[in-house]
Amino acid sequence: MRSLLFTAPLIYFYTAACGTASLAGSIFDGSGRWQHGCARFWSWLILKTGRIRVRVEGLENVPRNQSAVFCVNHQSALDIPILFVRLPVRFRFLAKRSLFHLPFLGWHLRRSGHIPVERERPREALKSLDFAGERIRTGTPVVLFPEGHRSRDGQLLPFRRGPFYLAIKAAVPIVPVTLNGTRYVLKPDTYHVRSGHTEMIVHPAIPTAGLTLDSTDELCGRVREQIASRFHPPSG
Repeated sequence: MRSLLFTAPLIYFYTAACGTASLAGSIFDGSGRWQHGCARFWSWLILKTGRIRVRVEGLENVPRNQSAVFCVNHQSALDIPILFVRLPVRFRFLAKRSLFHLPFLGWHLRRSGHIPVERERPREALKSLDFAGERIRTGTPVVLFPEGHRSRDGQLLPFRRGPFYLAIKAAVPIVPVTLNGTRYVLKPDTYHVRSGHTEMIVHPAIPTAGLTLDSTDELCGRVREQIASRFHPPSG
């Protein structure tokens, strides 16, 4: 009842208010700094309202003077606020195109420079990855979920090849990130936000310099192994 009557309505309010502020600020700031700040504040409000605590490990592994692709396992919609608050770089998401059509959230994603991906049409998906590669080469870090969508059973899903193709094409390192506990605080396809502890672990970066596209599957396996090494699936 607390979640339905208090937490969820406040999250919708935060989304509308911060989305409006982000859109208004984008008129004067084309760099995305203001929009990222709005997204971080929106995320901070959600975590505080939901009484969600995050333990962070491995921030020393975050590249500070070069771009990177951050690959993160995906258990919950709350993965996104946690990354905005705890990952200390001004990144962009590689997100499915349908999210860009949502009110406020979609408008913010588009005006903030986040990158849409077309999943249903392979040719368009390849074009979007090439576009993302150009953005990364110019110094824009990207966060993506190699599973493609949230895990409904809490287990680690197979990884798609796109993120690794992207990192090799852009010649930037991949940083694996493991999230734990986010499914407990918000299960997929529910509105029940529960207070609790979560965990974000940033693993050492895996370089891609010198790799060819023939190494995509091997790179995918290395990243998945890193993420899985600290991943704790739900018991039962």
